[in-house]
Amino acid sequence: MDIRLSDHFSYGRLLRFALPTIMMIVFTSIYGIVDGFFISNFVGKTPFAAINLIYPFLMILGVFGFIFGTGGSALIGRLLGEGEREKANSVFSFLVYTTVFVGITVALAGFLAMEPVARLLGADAAMLPDCVLYGRLTLIGLPFVMLQFEFHSFFVTSEKPKLGFLATIAAGFTNMIFDFILVAVLRFGVVGAALATVASQIVGGIVPLVYFSRKNTSLLKLGKTVFDGSALLKTCTNGASEFVSGVSMSLVSMLYNIQLMKYAGENGVAAYGVLMYVNFLFISIFIGYAVGTAPIVSYHLGARNRPELKNILERSVRILAVSALTMFLAGELLAKPIAMIFVGYDAGLTGLTVSGFRIFSFNFLFAAIPIYGSSFFTALNDGFVSATISFLRTVVFETAAVLLLPLLFGVDGIWFSLVAAEFVAGAVTLAFLASKRKKYGY
Repeated sequence: MDIRLSDHFSYGRLLRFALPTIMMIVFTSIYGIVDGFFISNFVGKTPFAAINLIYPFLMILGVFGFIFGTGGSALIGRLLGEGEREKANSVFSFLVYTTVFVGITVALAGFLAMEPVARLLGADAAMLPDCVLYGRLTLIGLPFVMLQFEFHSFFVTSEKPKLGFLATIAAGFTNMIFDFILVAVLRFGVVGAALATVASQIVGGIVPLVYFSRKNTSLLKLGKTVFDGSALLKTCTNGASEFVSGVSMSLVSMLYNIQLMKYAGENGVAAYGVLMYVNFLFISIFIGYAVGTAPIVSYHLGARNRPELKNILERSVRILAVSALTMFLAGELLAKPIAMIFVGYDAGLTGLTVSGFRIFSFNFLFAAIPIYGSSFFTALNDGFVSATISFLRTVVFETAAVLLLPLLFGVDGIWFSLVAAEFVAGAVTLAFLASKRKKYGY
């Protein structure tokens, strides 16, 4: 039986509705991990470090897809809850077309800025060519990856999360197959890895575009639209937290790399690359659940169903608490096997990665609170609170931690920085949830 946004949600119904989105985002992170595996094992440690050095800049450029996706879904979900389906489809179409235009414009700007940015991030003579080459080639797929990020949310809002998962699988297998052929077999190195990524991004962006352009059974369909400045402003306001989170996380990652180059050199950047791949895999479960349940919150906000908002929040807190403990234990147990998969060819790098990951894993105990809290307020169309949580979590708390803690604890202080930041961000999120309870009735 299909699950509708208007339903009452039990634990089982919440998990079944969110599961395709969780798997979609987890699978996206898995094929990113496959990229890292092939580059590290078939191209070398220096190219692997170079790609991880430039990757945060590429993520900044792609963040507009998250803005239009999460911010637009909050607006569209509310319109659907209010019974304004025609208006919802018009806004949906306008945002998709806007994303294509923004994607092309940002890709051109990024191409010109790639080399100066790589130098600014500390790329040395050995790493600079790979940074620039990989970065510029992957920008070919930027408009498509922005659409892919956007459709992650729109598939859920249209009550078709399973189709979103299938589109992600298609993109993921495209990436894995081309990585194997171009990097492992044909030995095209960094060029092969970049082209494999671009191929997967094109598939991930085109498949949803084709689906929504044709007659379908979902709540949304691409069609005629008009420029809607108020909808664009509301979308950007709703999605402000995703913009702040995406940009600031990437900037903080750049800061991590700069600190690691200072305290541990190339090995530190390579170890951090492994941690980031695996960290995104683990927190993808939190992100997937938050994105997968957000349209439910928006719909019941529009329908003024406060008891259901309370029900969703209470059940979500319990689900995420169990998930957080499970992920922490898994991180502690799997630290060495994961390090051996990526960098087992270098004993020193393996040791650094294992010790870092065993400290780093503690962040899984706290990360779910600010991730879900920020998404929850976005779904409530409260972009200010959502953005504040994201801003404090990354720009303020993480930046302060990664600058100060290494002075006290050296490299271990860098690994502990995210743990400290997530703990404080979790406390701030709980304070916001308590203070806004009367206003929204959850």
